[in-house]
Amino acid sequence: MRYLITGGAGFIGSHLAESLLDRGDRVVLLDNLSTGSMDNIHHLKSSERMEYHLDSIENRQLVAELVDDADVVVHLAAAVGVKLIVESPVKTIETNVNGTQLILEAACKKKKLVLTASTSEVYGKNTNVPFHEDADLVLGPTTKGRWSYAASKALDEFLALSYWKEKKLPVIVVRLFNTVGPRQTGRYGMVLPNFVKSALDNTTISVYGNGKQSRCFCDVRDTVEGLIRLMNTDRSIGEVINVGNTEEITIEALAERVKNRTGSSSPIEYVPYDKAYEPGFEDMMRRVPSVEKLQALTGFRPRTSLDEIIDRVASFFQQKLEGADLHRVATTSAD
Repeated sequence: MRYLITGGAGFIGSHLAESLLDRGDRVVLLDNLSTGSMDNIHHLKSSERMEYHLDSIENRQLVAELVDDADVVVHLAAAVGVKLIVESPVKTIETNVNGTQLILEAACKKKKLVLTASTSEVYGKNTNVPFHEDADLVLGPTTKGRWSYAASKALDEFLALSYWKEKKLPVIVVRLFNTVGPRQTGRYGMVLPNFVKSALDNTTISVYGNGKQSRCFCDVRDTVEGLIRLMNTDRSIGEVINVGNTEEITIEALAERVKNRTGSSSPIEYVPYDKAYEPGFEDMMRRVPSVEKLQALTGFRPRTSLDEIIDRVASFFQQKLEGADLHRVATTSAD
């Protein structure tokens, strides 16, 4: 099979590419590196079954060619991270909606299967947890920039499902809950890598808000396994499916857990949302997925424990630090 992955040099995209290559598939990556990184796919570049294009998803001609050559399109390209969303709402909306429209339009010509990634953010202020796929989406006011991301991804879902219903384009919509693991950057506000990096550096761990908000963290290997299994079953076509772990933890408890797992002496400080993001910032207090539908369709549900996830992220940062130290020593010796 030949897979086109938009956002393929990103955190999830690079792990998906790795898994597909390992099982013998061909993979084509498209990424403009706005949030992705060549470091994420450097170890894959030697594979003769992988090619990559550093270009925008808005390059209509290139997208048309790549989609035409693919058997399956995995659309992961999107604005990511609360920090980026708050700082660049125009880019967020345009990237998410325009990019998805172009992919669906190109895929529709030859009815290529499209898996498009949505987000747990679409559940918004819904308090009826765990979140089921048929639950109401409860978004905040349009004056709060935070909700522009959820609204744009909800529109992506409407677009994809409309292409299925009206034009018979096979689509799968996955709502990803917090996915974490090696290669994820904290640059755009991702909480776990930020906590782990601070803990390893023994610098202050910053908890936004009162820390009582809770999340569930899914190992990227489990997320990738879920995506691949969904693409392998026709019963998932035309469906919206949650992909995430169900182990819930508050953010302040996560900070303590990270500190303990890494043996860190970092102090923990609480930063008001107004200071962390913008005045009047609104957050979701709980975000817990129901994964019964995923399990019913694929026989799989994410189970990697939070402790193992923290250890894997910590190990990644430690190896990166050791690699940087070795490079620094080698450079100094050469001088």
